[in-house]
Amino acid sequence: MPLEADIAGEFDDLARIESALAAPDTHLGSSDFDLNQDGADPSWKFRPAAVLVPLFLSPDGPKLILTKRAAHLKHHPGQVAFPGGKVDASDASIEDAAFREAYEEIGLLRKQTRRIGTLPPHKTVTGFEVHPIVATVSPDFISRSDPGEVAEVFQVPLEHVLDPANYFIEGRVWMGKPRRYYVVPYGPYYIWGATARMLRLFAEKLGQSNADHR
Repeated sequence: MPLEADIAGEFDDLARIESALAAPDTHLGSSDFDLNQDGADPSWKFRPAAVLVPLFLSPDGPKLILTKRAAHLKHHPGQVAFPGGKVDASDASIEDAAFREAYEEIGLLRKQTRRIGTLPPHKTVTGFEVHPIVATVSPDFISRSDPGEVAEVFQVPLEHVLDPANYFIEGRVWMGKPRRYYVVPYGPYYIWGATARMLRLFAEKLGQSNADHR
């Protein structure tokens, strides 16, 4: 990665981020149920899914690549999400599923990435166990999105989503029940739900690592 040594700012220490991701986990994971009274039905069998958490290495600091899902999709239309989806039978592993989806959705080649770790799995109210794979992305990457799945590809400064002060709790009624969830808005982008919760866990892990090194 030619720019890794030259990235400036508080989050230029990618080794520290990698170390935080590799640290023994105090979290069993996160879920859409974290802020709500109800829990997952014990009889549920969560289907495996994978997302890529891509960190683009730009000269003015790492940026998180996110997508806005196409408005016509059956599931989560118009929502902000990581590149990703369910694990297919043809995928050799959960990690392979994340990279496959990233290529299909935004044109990201695996050779343009470097895996630096994982986040704990996130269980969704729609019955998926989502496994986030974190990777840096080469500065030569130019997104080429699939219009059938992705309406927009955009970037958010990594320092924005790693700052707990930028997170809020909001709520709405879903399937007749009030539900609470995290949001981490950025400009015109409303990042919420499972994506925001996984990013909040990312922020918590790095914050704990920084505290341990003080």
